[in-house]
Amino acid sequence: MGLIIKKPGILTTIQDLGRTGAQKFGLNPAGVMDRAAARTLNVLLGNAESDAVLEMHFPACVIEFETDVMIAIGGADFGARLNGEPLRNWSSMLAEKGSTLSFAKRSSGNRAYVAVSGGLCVPEWRGSRSTNLVAGIGGMDGRKLSAGDVIPCEESPGYADRIFTVGHSLIPRYSRFPTVRIVAGSEFEYLSDESERTFLSEGFTLTNDYNRMGYRLSGKLIHLLHPRDMVSTAVSFGTIQLLPDGQLIILMADHQTSGGYPRIGSVISADLPLVAQCGPGDGVSFQMVTIDEAERLALRFETELSFLRVGCRLQALNASYRS
Repeated sequence: MGLIIKKPGILTTIQDLGRTGAQKFGLNPAGVMDRAAARTLNVLLGNAESDAVLEMHFPACVIEFETDVMIAIGGADFGARLNGEPLRNWSSMLAEKGSTLSFAKRSSGNRAYVAVSGGLCVPEWRGSRSTNLVAGIGGMDGRKLSAGDVIPCEESPGYADRIFTVGHSLIPRYSRFPTVRIVAGSEFEYLSDESERTFLSEGFTLTNDYNRMGYRLSGKLIHLLHPRDMVSTAVSFGTIQLLPDGQLIILMADHQTSGGYPRIGSVISADLPLVAQCGPGDGVSFQMVTIDEAERLALRFETELSFLRVGCRLQALNASYRS
C-alpha cells in the first residue's frame, strides 16, 4: 500500500538529502533543492531528516492514498487541496485511505514538497533514495514519476490528533527577488575592482537556461583582472562560477563534482532555500558575509529545528498519554 500517482505533473521526483561521500568518484550528490523545507517537514512528522519526500514543480501531481497516512506539505505554495478542501502549508494532517491530494494554483515558489510519516519506502542506492535523472538511478527507477506509479509508505493509524504546525522562525522568507548572502570564493580576489562592485551591488536575472544542475544568470558583465587558466577543482551546492562570457551560474543540487571556471562566491546554507525557490525571470542580488556569520546563521536554523523536533515529540507523547 502507498501513494498512487494519478497525474504525474510536469516534474515530480523522489528525493532525500542526497548521496554523500562519492564526489571523488565523479558521482554528484543530487537530493532536494530546498533542504530546509524537506528537513522541516520530516521533523514535523517525526521522521528522520533524511527520509525521502516528493519534490514537485507546477503543474504538480495528483495523488491518491491507499492507506491512512500523516502528511505534511511545504516549500512553494501550490494551493494544496485534500478532497477539494484547502490545506495549510507547514502543518501535519491525516490523509485518509481513498482521499486525493491535488494542487490548484502556484502562489509562490517553484518547488513544493510532500512528506509522509515514515518516509517513502523505495530502495536505496549508495545510501540514498534520491533520483538522479541524468544517471538514471535512485527513486523510482531513476526517472520522474509517471501516472500509475505506486510509492510504498507506512500506515499511520490513530494519529489524527497529532496535528503540528511549524513556527514562523523556521519558514524561509521566499521571494522572487531575494538578496542572498554569500561568502567569498577562492577566486574572488581575481576580480577587477569594478567587477567586485558590480557583483555585490547589481541585480541579476535567472534565465531560461536553468535546471536542477544550475541556474544561469544574466546581468552586467563581470571580468577577472587578468585572464587565467584554471585547473578543474571541487565545487558544491551554492558555488557561484564566472563563465567565459562574463555571466554567472549558481550550481544547484545536481551540480557536477568539479569545474574549471572561477569560483567567485558561494551561497550560504541558510539562504540556499531562497535560491532553490526561484525560477526564470526572477532576480537575485548578493551580499557578502563572513564565514563566522554564515556559521552563526546555520547554527540558528539547527537550533530552531531542534526546538521543533523536541516540541513535536512532547506533543506526541502527550497525545499518546491522553489516548
